[in-house]
This record gives sequence, structure tokens and C-alpha cells, in this order.
Amino acid sequence: MTDTSKRNPDFSGLSALFINTTLTRSPGLSHTQRLVDISANIMTKHGVEVDQFRAIDHPIATGVYPDMREHGWETDAWPSLFPRVLAADILVIAGPIWLGDNSSETKKIIERLYAHSGELNDKGQWLYYGKVGGCLITGNEDGIKHCASNILYSLQHVGYSVAPQSDAGWIGEAGPGPSYGDLNNGVRAGIDNEFTNRNTTFMTWNLMHLAQLLRSADGFPDYGNQRKEWDAGARFDFVNPEYRS
Repeated sequence: MTDTSKRNPDFSGLSALFINTTLTRSPGLSHTQRLVDISANIMTKHGVEVDQFRAIDHPIATGVYPDMREHGWETDAWPSLFPRVLAADILVIAGPIWLGDNSSETKKIIERLYAHSGELNDKGQWLYYGKVGGCLITGNEDGIKHCASNILYSLQHVGYSVAPQSDAGWIGEAGPGPSYGDLNNGVRAGIDNEFTNRNTTFMTWNLMHLAQLLRSADGFPDYGNQRKEWDAGARFDFVNPEYRS
């Protein structure tokens, strides 16, 4: 007998944020947005509350501090955007490949996430513990795996959990040519690509599954990873549970 709960799971209560790091301001066409829409629509269909923004639409300052207005910048939108990051169970960074690497906007977002990496959650863990990260990449040159590895490494380093196959992307032929979703001889490039559609779908479901598992477990277990406990002398117990000072 088929378990319909597995076929139609309810992810209500989960939230996701997609940060599009295209270099094109709204309302200009973003090829990355087309791929974001596929993943976001799957999440919405299954109860996830989805939020998203283009980083380039906001005057986000460059730097590695939570508020760069305290470090010489007149304007910094990051402090007003960061609550949306913190509210999301799932964070997906989506962006283009330029010169074989992530866009400058992608790098900026990672640096601003890193700015909060020393802050703690209610359990005394690093702030992003219990949250899930993924990425989507588009372009018409090689580099999906390179760009994805950089993003996913960065996310897990600051505390995000990374599910299996947490990345997906599409690239056309190397060199000038149609980008994702462009009309090419009457057909939209990449839209019917089996590899991209499969990986985007698997990524989306795995992000939701992991986020729900962490939510059900009240986050990531909080033993052996608490900064305050380490500072208070519990480092000996973390290293050797049999040790008692």
C-alpha cells in the first residue's frame, strides 16, 4: 500500500530565502531567476513560505562586519536585510558564472553572512546552526562545480547544514550563446534539460527534507559545539568524555 504522506509531505512551517546574486537589477531579465522559480515553486507547492530578493537591488556595503556604517560606509542595506536571512530555515544562494567564478554579488553575500559567524544562537552554538543551505548556478561557460563548491563550503563553514546534492545549475555551450531560458531557434535554452531539472528537483526536496528533520529535532544537537561551554572549561569533556577536571 502506497504511503501518501511520503508522496505529498507537508512542509508547512518551514521558510526559505533565495538570494539572487545576478548582476542585473530589477526589473531586468535574470536568467538565474528562471532556475530560482523552478525550485521556489516546488517549495511553495508543498507549504514552504518562500522569500527572495536580488542582492544588487539593495545598497549592500562591501565588508565583513554586521553593519558597515560603523566602518566608514554611509549606506548599508545589509542590517535591514539580515533579519530575512535569520528567519529562513533554508537559504539558497543563486547566481551566475563570470570568468569561471561566482559573481561579485555572490562573494559579497558570503562575506556578509560571514560577518555574523561569531554570533550565537539560543543554544550557545554558532548562529546558523540548524539552518540548511544550497545553491543554484547559471551561465554559458564552465564552472558550475567550482562555483557550487565555493558556496557550499562557505555555508557549512559558518554553520549551515548541507544536504546531499545541495547544488544544481545549467550552462550552455562554452562561449557566446544563449543563457538559461533565452529563446534559441524558437526553443528556450535549458528549460527541458533533463540533468538540470533532475538536479534542481532533487536539491529542492533534499533541502526541505533536511530542514524538516532539523526542525523536528529542535535544531542541531547542542553538545560538543557550544562556544560558551568551551570557554567555561568544558573543552576537556568535549575532547574526552571520560575526563573530569
